[in-house]
Amino acid sequence: MKAIIFTTGLLLGMALVAVPMTPVTTQADQPDKSSAKETMNDSWLTAKTKIALFSDSRVKGREVNVETKDGLVMLRGKVDTDEAKKAAEETAKGIDGVKSVKNELQVVAPSKREAVDDKDDAITKRVKQHIEKDARLKDADISVKSNDGVVSLSGEVPDLTTSAKASWTAWKVPGVKSVKNDLSIKEKK
Repeated sequence: MKAIIFTTGLLLGMALVAVPMTPVTTQADQPDKSSAKETMNDSWLTAKTKIALFSDSRVKGREVNVETKDGLVMLRGKVDTDEAKKAAEETAKGIDGVKSVKNELQVVAPSKREAVDDKDDAITKRVKQHIEKDARLKDADISVKSNDGVVSLSGEVPDLTTSAKASWTAWKVPGVKSVKNDLSIKEKK
């Protein structure tokens, strides 16, 4: 029964990838809807990449987190081997519309996975708590993820100083090996 459900989901996903998506816009809509269109394109690229990773037997797609911003696909999570890491990057680069791929996947042996996952959950929780305690950071849109002690920060902040403060705050948390700051600065209107 599980094989039938998976196959049906896979076929549906493959059908979605095969259907071209052409947004209908008028010239009057374009100036106001450009950011919505970019968000839709990024969401579509994320979905296509996830479907491709799930269908690639070399990669355990459910263990790979995919985020897309302006055509840049970021791969995060844990895989079993270097080959799986390379295969995930190749798969993502093969998606039509992907401008570039940032591969932050970490290779963690399955035997060590449970201990690493528990540790990462605790680190993520502590970093979030430290950010919420800081008056300059608590209202910022910051997403925190930890992967084998490497903390990734993403989202939007008002200025470069806030971005640097977020990195420093995360770095000071016990258990953090390094910080990858993917925060973007909000455009002033």
